[in-house]
Formats: sequence, structure tokens, C-alpha cells
Amino acid sequence: MNQPIPVGLPPVTLGAALAPPVAAALPVIQFPIQPVIMAGGAGTRLWPLSREQFPKQLLNLVAEDTLLEATARRFDGVAVLAGRPAGIEPPQLVVCGEEHRFMIADMMKRAGKPARLLTEPCGRNTAPALTVAALHAMAATDGGDVVLVVTPADHSVTDLPAFRQALATAVRHADAGAIVTLGVVPVSPETGYGYIRAGGTAVDGAYTLEKFVEKPHLELARHYVESGGYWWNSGIFVVRAAVWLRAVSQLQPEMYMQCRAAYEAGEAGEAGGDTFRLNREAFGACQSDSIDYAVMEKLESLPDVPGRVVPLDAGWSDVGSWAAIWDIAPKDALGNAARGRVVFDGATACLAHSEGRLIACVGVHDVVVVETADAVLVVDKAHVQDVKNVVQRLRAEHGSEVVNHRKVHRPWGCYDAIDHGDRFQVKRIIVEPGASLSLQMHYHRAEHWVVVRGTARVTCGETVSILSENQSTYIPIGTLHRLENPGKTPLEIIEVQSGAYLGEDDIVRFEDNYGRK
Repeated sequence: MNQPIPVGLPPVTLGAALAPPVAAALPVIQFPIQPVIMAGGAGTRLWPLSREQFPKQLLNLVAEDTLLEATARRFDGVAVLAGRPAGIEPPQLVVCGEEHRFMIADMMKRAGKPARLLTEPCGRNTAPALTVAALHAMAATDGGDVVLVVTPADHSVTDLPAFRQALATAVRHADAGAIVTLGVVPVSPETGYGYIRAGGTAVDGAYTLEKFVEKPHLELARHYVESGGYWWNSGIFVVRAAVWLRAVSQLQPEMYMQCRAAYEAGEAGEAGGDTFRLNREAFGACQSDSIDYAVMEKLESLPDVPGRVVPLDAGWSDVGSWAAIWDIAPKDALGNAARGRVVFDGATACLAHSEGRLIACVGVHDVVVVETADAVLVVDKAHVQDVKNVVQRLRAEHGSEVVNHRKVHRPWGCYDAIDHGDRFQVKRIIVEPGASLSLQMHYHRAEHWVVVRGTARVTCGETVSILSENQSTYIPIGTLHRLENPGKTPLEIIEVQSGAYLGEDDIVRFEDNYGRK
């Protein structure tokens, strides 16, 4: 598929180009629907499963699908429900971090959803992410408008028909010129969510947006729920690209210009495919702000841009903590939820998640236990929000457990760091059929490779050789080398590194099939 290239967009001004306020009877929508998935979050409260290089949207926490895959499938049928004539809609647009693009591309393919990836060189929150997505969507249609349906990649929904109907209602209002958000009917006084105050009488399924409020303390949250006028802020927004760009240029002109510069100086990924990279320097200079702060809380100053709220009652969860996982997980008669190898004996209302080893919970109540290959979390369910404090401490101590799992995914396959000590490290490396590592060298370490499964093509200096099972080779320090899998089955090797420094940043790449520097 041809990549959209940055095009000169006209100056953005508020005025007659905006549709009038939403009327009671909305016509059949006229603009294509462009799903936009925000996949840049970290999910620190779901450590140790969620890591910087493997955030929660890439995890299958509540079902066999990852949260990202479930999100991608959630848009099915929305266009028809909204009244759009049957036809080809744009591929889904995923805004994500540069370091996650290969895993996200694989998951979108696995979900069977065509996608374009818009990669951020650094995180700048949701307002800049939506702004560059709107610029990209209009460039892809040669300046034509689209209705952006913007959802986080890391939420859970159990009632898909109700969710899609709410989105379809929001699409009709957005098509007519409103900025629409979905408000979740609260079932408890949650302090971890922001809230929305809606007013007036519903018109075609939507209320007037009156106010966004930040995460409240417990007593205030109780007041919000009891009053009946406040809903949880889902973080889901529906808006035409042109409407959003006009609004953000008026309310946040500096942010708009920085995002526009980052997009116009961006480029398609070197490895081909449906990837567009924002310019690192320009996007790094952009201010970081949320959609709520940057625009939604200031909408009253833009009389030509109505704000609307569509109620959402579809079993929604932001999957924001281990307590939220327990809430939506299947449970036994004593309220215990389990994933993996788990035994409960006299335990009640517990959550246990095992990635491999057996977890036994005996005589405990309201406890969360999460096991991975390199870390174990034990936390009272009432303190799950404090897990982020552990992550902050590990980050300050440069703990590797906050960045990666022991098993690390790469575009060519994966590796598992199975052992390490003073001046040595052992890895189990799997290279997918037809894939290859970069042509590279190391200044501080030598490597021994033993093939345990499959066939390897090895470049070592000027020599290229084929190794089969039980054969080995040695890569000296400072030698140009490459590992490839020319076969039709996965290649598995055991690598023993030795040297004074074994960090992943001791890699100098000369050629790479995946556009990595």
C-alpha cells in the first residue's frame, strides 16, 4: 500500500467550515470512519507483567487476545450502525512508541486488521498523539475529512453490541461537528478515574458536555456517584479530523505547530510496510498534555464546537490495576481468580497469576500474587495503586526488571536471558524462518553460538557458513557478524557471551532489515 506523504495543510481557523451545532435529527453520516488506537501507554500499576518494553496493551491479561487485539476487533460494524453506506473504510491507525512498532504490527496482523502505524520517538501524552493522527488521516485522504474514533489500546469491554451502539451514536454527532466523549455510568466511587459532568436532556442519545473533573478523593467520588450527574471518563473520543485540528490550533497553537512540524518532517519507515515515523527533534520539542487538559476543559471558549457526552454501559474497564483485573476475571465460589498454575487452600477474594511456576495461596484474603521469570509481586488488594511506587524505585536503581522481561521480543524473533554472572551471560535465541539479525559488531564481548534446532547461516568476518544442529561457532570481539535463518522452521541457538561489558547497547549495526539504528 502506498504511504501517505506529508502534504501542506491549509492554515487552520475557526469559522464557517465547522458544521453547526448538533440538531435533533441527524442525517446519514457523510465522512469515512477512521479508527485511531492510542497504544503508547506504559501501565506501571500492572508490573511485573507490564514493562517499559512490553506494556500492558501487548498482554493477554483478561482473555486469549491481547488488549490491543481485542481493541482492534471492537470497531467491527460501527460504520453500518452509524448509518454509513457500505464501502471500504480506512485501515486502522495505531499511534505507538517507536520501540513497540514490530510487536504491534504483528498483533494487528494476527487480529486480521489492516493498520497504519504512526510512531512517536518519545511520549507526549494524548493531545499531541491525536493531533498528529488527525494530520495523518487528512494527508491520507488528500485533505479530505474523516471521523476519528479514538480509543486507548489497553481497555476491556464485555458487552460489544452495547459498546458499538454507543460508538455509532457518537459518530453521528461527531459527523455533524461535535467533539464527543463516552461517559461510563459509575457503579462505585472510584478514585482512580476522572469524571465528566453531563447536563441537559439527551438529544439523539447524547448529552451536553458541561465539565471534566480530575480524579477525586473518596468522599468527593461518593458525592459524584450519589448525585447521578457525573460519569467516569472513559478516555474515548470521537471527532472529525478537521474539527479537532481547528480546535487544537485555537486553544493550543504552539502544540499544533509543533505537531505539524513533526509530521511534515516525518518519513515512511525504512523497512517499508505501513509505518510513518514522526520527526524526533520536532516531536521532542512538543509540549506534553492530555486531550482533557489541552482541549476538552476549554471547549466553552469555542462556541462553534459543541461538546457532547454519550453514555456507555458496556462492561467497560480501564484495566488500570490488579484489582481491576480481579473485578473482571472469572472467580471460584470463594471469590478467587487464577491464571496459570495456581492452587487455593482456604484463600478468599484473591488473584493469582502465574507465568510458569506454581503459586499456592493458603489461608489468605484479598491478596494479589503475580509471578514472572524474574520477579514476584505480593500485594494487598487495597494497595494495588501503590505498585507504581515499586516501579519508580526500580527505575531509580536502574533495575532491569522495570524495562524488560527475561524473554525479550525482537522483530526477527526473541531471546531469553537464561543465566548471567561476572563477565558472562547465556541467552536462548529463536530466529523466525527467513529472518535475520543485523550485520553488527561488539567492542566489549565475544560470543559462542551452539545450534540446538534448525539451520543457521552465520557471517563471521569474511566467512559465511551453514551450521546445523549440534554445531557451533565463535565470534571474536570486534568482528563483523550476522545470524540468519534460511530455513522453513524456527532456528534456536544457545549464545554464551563473555567480556568486560555485556549490555545491549554494545551493538554497532551496519545493516538492518528493520530500520533500526
